[in-house]
Amino acid sequence: MTASRLLVKLSQRLFEVAAEQTAFCDRLLHPQPQPSAILWCQPRPQPHPFEIVPPLPWQPEWCDRLTAGQQPGKHPLHDAGAFYCLDFSSIFAISVIQEIITAIATVIDVCAAPGGKSIAAWRALQPPVLISNEVIGKRIGALRSNLIRCHIHPAWITNRDSQVLAAEIPQTAQLVLVDAPCTGQSLIAKGGKAPGCFHPVTINNNANRQKRILANSAQLVAGQGYLVYMTCTYSPEENEQVVQWLCDRFPHFQPVPVPALQAHQSHLADFPCYRLFPQSGLGAGAFTVLLQNTATTEPQPFPAEFWQHARAIAPPEPAATVC
Repeated sequence: MTASRLLVKLSQRLFEVAAEQTAFCDRLLHPQPQPSAILWCQPRPQPHPFEIVPPLPWQPEWCDRLTAGQQPGKHPLHDAGAFYCLDFSSIFAISVIQEIITAIATVIDVCAAPGGKSIAAWRALQPPVLISNEVIGKRIGALRSNLIRCHIHPAWITNRDSQVLAAEIPQTAQLVLVDAPCTGQSLIAKGGKAPGCFHPVTINNNANRQKRILANSAQLVAGQGYLVYMTCTYSPEENEQVVQWLCDRFPHFQPVPVPALQAHQSHLADFPCYRLFPQSGLGAGAFTVLLQNTATTEPQPFPAEFWQHARAIAPPEPAATVC
């Protein structure tokens, strides 16, 4: 199998060194098993039920990277809600929230299904209010199931377009997460399919959608609050260029350096943002950036009618003993 013209062209845009271009294309043409990770929602049991890899400097203390060949999703502790399974690239993307040292009262996850980023934010920051929003109705079942299984509470699920959220609850959150819909190019590195993901028309359509969602999401962030933008794709049009577009139009949003991720700084931007590529062996790939709203406006209260459309996650039953 040989790399397509569009894949080769992308590799040349991403990397100046020919060896890196080749390694990138090779990982997509010959997918390798990706390292699985678990996000602990309850304290780790002792002895540890899995064989783990030593943590990386940026790795949150509440997650573990497993050695190859394990199936944590089949372990009884998974059904008990002790942990959530996800790609290690997703841990990389959400790890930027560790740079937030102020108390976070409200988190809004704008594109939440199936729930991994919401669960990570809940685990890391313990916000009194977590709103997991998903605009695609058929994905809400999985989101709700995961939040319930992992005993995430208090939390609410909403099914609103980002434009509706911006109009209804502006400047209400200290942290807004946008794990944006994208071309999904990293699915190829997992052995999956993403038809047309390297075509300029597909990339442009996704970038325009991302800009709309991100601009609406920015309006949810209260003064001094944070906005995280993440994708699981490689094209600069969907990553660095979207962030630059936002900062040009909303200059009060400034990218925040994350020293722990400095080794992963994107060379395609002159502001702090970070990439993980599949040839690293750490995951299929991700892009992430942490931005802060430098305005000093106070958080706005939620209007009472908003909660009429939000579905609360019921208080959890006592969690199963983790042993």
